[in-house]
Amino acid sequence: MTTLAICGGRLVDPAAGVDAAKDILLKDGRVAEIAGHGKLKGKNGAEVLDATGLVVAPGLIDLHVHLREPGQAYKETIATGTAAAAAGGFTSVAAMPNTSPINDSAEVTRWMQQPERGAAVRVFPIAAATRGSKGETINDYAALKSAGAVAVTDDGRPILKDGVMRESLAAAARVGLTVIQHAEDTRMTQGASMNLGPVSFKLGLRGMPPEAESGIVERDIRLVTELRESHPHLHVAHISTAAALAAVRQARRNGLRVTCEVAPHHFLLTEEHVGLYNTHAKMNPPLRSAADRDAMIGGILDGVVDAIATDHAPHAMHEKEIEFELAPNGIIGLETALGLCLRWLHGEWKMPLGRVLSLMSAQPAALLGLKCRGTLAVGSFADVVVFDPKAEWTYRATESKSKAKNTPFDGWPMLGKVRWTVSEGRVAYAGQLRV
Repeated sequence: MTTLAICGGRLVDPAAGVDAAKDILLKDGRVAEIAGHGKLKGKNGAEVLDATGLVVAPGLIDLHVHLREPGQAYKETIATGTAAAAAGGFTSVAAMPNTSPINDSAEVTRWMQQPERGAAVRVFPIAAATRGSKGETINDYAALKSAGAVAVTDDGRPILKDGVMRESLAAAARVGLTVIQHAEDTRMTQGASMNLGPVSFKLGLRGMPPEAESGIVERDIRLVTELRESHPHLHVAHISTAAALAAVRQARRNGLRVTCEVAPHHFLLTEEHVGLYNTHAKMNPPLRSAADRDAMIGGILDGVVDAIATDHAPHAMHEKEIEFELAPNGIIGLETALGLCLRWLHGEWKMPLGRVLSLMSAQPAALLGLKCRGTLAVGSFADVVVFDPKAEWTYRATESKSKAKNTPFDGWPMLGKVRWTVSEGRVAYAGQLRV
């Protein structure tokens, strides 16, 4: 493998407590050495990347993406999805199981990780919590973990039955896996296509009440409380309502292992962005009220939110260019997440750069138990993102590495341009230095 020296940059590694001018040497897929500028001992013969004026940070980790393979390659493939990830600075992505067939077996879990898939960065499959994601019978979690699954979920479909969710939490705890819940009481949301509120009323659309999310979160926390002795880990995917976030906050105060993630669209957009039936603003959970959006911002800033995740959900153009109620949910997000977080969390709301990066690297790694990732300490995997923190640029969906273009952020101004993404010591993406 190529030996790389990244020299002249500002190393920001929140997990290691480092924010300083450092050079870093990558060898055999691992971090081999860190030293002050010009002081690397093993640099001879290495390929040198000049990071002068740039930030060098642990590769970003997205714990919630949809890569659509197997079965839906017309939307996205593992190769195209991970190419978009690399362009966005991500070196690891956790792929949801709602593929075709559903990833509820060790065979599909292994298939997703095979070299033949052409992944540009590391793919960590998340397997279905129940057979066929039908919410009835839990899968063999030990076998799934042995095959490489890093968590279980029926994402897109909540586990509604109390007994099944309790069994899932207990079984996952026994083998050291996290249960990720898509918190939506579908008995309250059937036929709904956006948030319940004044905008849905104006547009004549059936709305999803916020209680459909918070009610499931509160139920799940009750089950975690009952199973406290077995130390289950409940992670709430793409949380979007103030009430659900408040429930997570209280669970943490009670000493429970309950975590959550927020997607950029839920801390930047509201139901008003649906406009006149804009399907690029249709997702599940839906865009919520301004009060809910503000609660997500508050939760990120005060530390209740554990991670930023994109919920990258590609769809073919013809699927989105239909009536709002019939269009599928979801938007792409791998190439916009860093630029949006730097512009808004860091630039506008003054969150320290290290904390922003931790939400996108160290903390997702910890949530999924990814050892030697999310940090650039010596011995860790050589997963690195190098970006210009001052570069301002405009996102153009037509230029996306993804097969899909379904995004509400087309034409949005971004801050922070990725120059290089290095996955396990290999340059997975090289972009323009200045834009």
